[in-house]
Amino acid sequence: MQNRPGIRRDPLRDLRVFKMYSITTRKLVKEKNQTLTSIVSTLIIVLLSACDESPTGIDPEDPIMDIPYPCENGLAAGFKCSNVDLLSFLTLSELGGGTVPGTVPSDSVPDITVNDMWGWTDPLSNIEYALVGRTDGMAFVSLENPKEPLYLGQLLRTGGTPVSHWRDVKVYANHAFIVADRASQHGVQVFDLTQLRNIQNPPLTFQETTIYDGIASAHNIAINEASGFAYVVGATMGGDTCGRGLHIIDIQNPANPKFSGCFADHSTGREGSGYTHDAQCIIYAGPDGDHQGKEICLGSNENAMSIADVTDKENPVAISRAVYPNFGYVHQGWISENHRYFFMDDETDELRGFTTQTRTLVWDIEDLDDPVLLKEHFGVTTSSDHNIYIRGNYMYQSNYASGLRILDVSDPANPTEIGFFDTVTATVDAPGYDGSWSNYPFFESGVIAFTSRKEGLFLVRKRTN
Repeated sequence: MQNRPGIRRDPLRDLRVFKMYSITTRKLVKEKNQTLTSIVSTLIIVLLSACDESPTGIDPEDPIMDIPYPCENGLAAGFKCSNVDLLSFLTLSELGGGTVPGTVPSDSVPDITVNDMWGWTDPLSNIEYALVGRTDGMAFVSLENPKEPLYLGQLLRTGGTPVSHWRDVKVYANHAFIVADRASQHGVQVFDLTQLRNIQNPPLTFQETTIYDGIASAHNIAINEASGFAYVVGATMGGDTCGRGLHIIDIQNPANPKFSGCFADHSTGREGSGYTHDAQCIIYAGPDGDHQGKEICLGSNENAMSIADVTDKENPVAISRAVYPNFGYVHQGWISENHRYFFMDDETDELRGFTTQTRTLVWDIEDLDDPVLLKEHFGVTTSSDHNIYIRGNYMYQSNYASGLRILDVSDPANPTEIGFFDTVTATVDAPGYDGSWSNYPFFESGVIAFTSRKEGLFLVRKRTN
């Protein structure tokens, strides 16, 4: 369909109309599809029975093989895409956000947008859930049927605290741990996720299980699920800020978090405070024999990468720091599954004109004491990059105005983009802060969930061929 002169297409409106149309259409063709499915399934069984081996990646019972909005000719429901199909989408209003004026001046914001997110899989039912940060709290979404996700309800921010553009969440032992930046005495909200089971008459408003008040506000939280320790970073406005580095919490009993120590590398951070903006903490199993089996944190510290040994929580030790040319803001990163490489994003180098294309830093950390910058990878767009995650041989980047980008990193020195899904196609892929904030590519189902600040929650699947 061609656009009329002077009329700008709105993909979000188109998608809402398309969703309504699709529901009606699916009802009309349901019986026909059932007949067709039966014929196809029979044919598949016959073909498979004639083969010695079953083809990998094909499951006739897969509930999302029938893609509602496939990426065809570079578009899926009006959104630009490549090799990534759209399963479903929830708007801000469908997530409890949108235009929601508050009751006090500090609450009165133009709209409630989304930010960070994480995922949880119920170990009893294997149902997957998206945990979506909003400026006023958390939204919980069941992905039992990822083509028709269900908004279950919300956990509002700690009482008496203002809305925050930065809300981050991680998961340990069926509990969500939630922080917010510039949010006064917010603390760490702890929420028992098993409350999401068997919800009747959603959406509901939930209450936190407990609040850890050893910190007030914080920019982010990292959790090492292998050790049962959480690492609050960028703490401010009260409590023990730990120099705004790592505030370490024992969460092995999730309902009773306990302070365990601090770490800050004062040779990093723009003010020399050791400020950590984001971190990933692991039990190291990489090639450096001197550190194998130790608990290692890799911090993105504004002007440098920081590597620390936090095995002894009372006496953590700085291992090394690393810098690179023309940095803007060392923002976040994720380690490869073999613990050999660390992929890092710089949030403002594009915005400040230090590079004309989206830049990803690839570090060779074979020797943790001496990280080597292996590659400055330049992407195909000019947008700012935000959160990146590694699963297998793929890197999933939330790159604001250019949406979700998927890169093959099987050769870490030469990342190659193999797919994308752009959530703000009405704007140019330029540096800035509108668009995709974060993503979660770790669901076993293959569903990739990601947020777009003013748009909502997208559920997509990467094509395997």
